Amino acid sequence: MFNREIFAERFKNLRLIKSISQQDIATSLGVDRSIVSHWERGTRIPSLDIAYALADYFDVSLDYLVGRSDNSNYR
Repeated sequence: MFNREIFAERFKNLRLIKSISQQDIATSLGVDRSIVSHWERGTRIPSLDIAYALADYFDVSLDYLVGRSDNSNYR
């Protein structure tokens, strides 16, 4: 199951750890920066395609990103 709160927290933490701006992520995914902000606040969730792209972008597993696993290793 997709845990919105865990996703928002992990997504924001990964972005900050890698020193990537919301605008950089938005540009690379072809979405507006405000959408990225909504994801970080947990007020919206990305589509499955975007969630997979984010997991690849941060080199973590999708299960980790959405809260199904605490293991961040990419598979």
